[in-house]
Amino acid sequence: MDKYDCKKERKRLYAPSTGGFALVDVPELTYIAVDGHGDPNTSPEYAAAVEALYATAYTIKFASKIAHGRDFVVGPLEGLWRAADPRSFITRDKDSWDWTMMIVQPDWITTADIEDARSAVAAKKELPALDLLRPLTFIEGVSVQILHLGSYDDEAPTLARLHDEFMPEHGLVFNGDHHEIYLSDPRRTAPAKLRTVLRQPVRPA
Repeated sequence: MDKYDCKKERKRLYAPSTGGFALVDVPELTYIAVDGHGDPNTSPEYAAAVEALYATAYTIKFASKIAHGRDFVVGPLEGLWRAADPRSFITRDKDSWDWTMMIVQPDWITTADIEDARSAVAAKKELPALDLLRPLTFIEGVSVQILHLGSYDDEAPTLARLHDEFMPEHGLVFNGDHHEIYLSDPRRTAPAKLRTVLRQPVRPA
């Protein structure tokens, strides 16, 4: 059974260069998602959301082999981040952040598949964020992205260049939430070696 891997099939979206900002057109994608608020380093909501997402994602993966005869690699954790003041991402005022944590799903996975998996997890485990888990389908469209190497807290200079230099120089303004894709497992990777896609949907000013 061939194993679908979103990072390989959609390489342009999941493997940008570290060398500079690049424009990409992000198509409609479906995720499983949980919304929350606050500092991801200290918020119990955040830990609960990630736990619920991975439990459901792996249940969907195993069910897909039976229901669809197709296997896939569970996608990386991703996050949509928003705040009243976008500069809070540069100042790292994490307590003011709202977030949507999510994991992308293959095109053949349906809303019914997601709900069946969520119910199956709920029957086995008491996970507080399961009731908040939902399917999320949207189109980001034209976006600017770059691969960041290093600690999450070292993203600020890159984001400052994006917001204060690249976007104004190219006549672009914000058109959606700041998006991060976590290609490394922070539990097993030294902070200096973390690989994170930083993406910002944009539109002409």
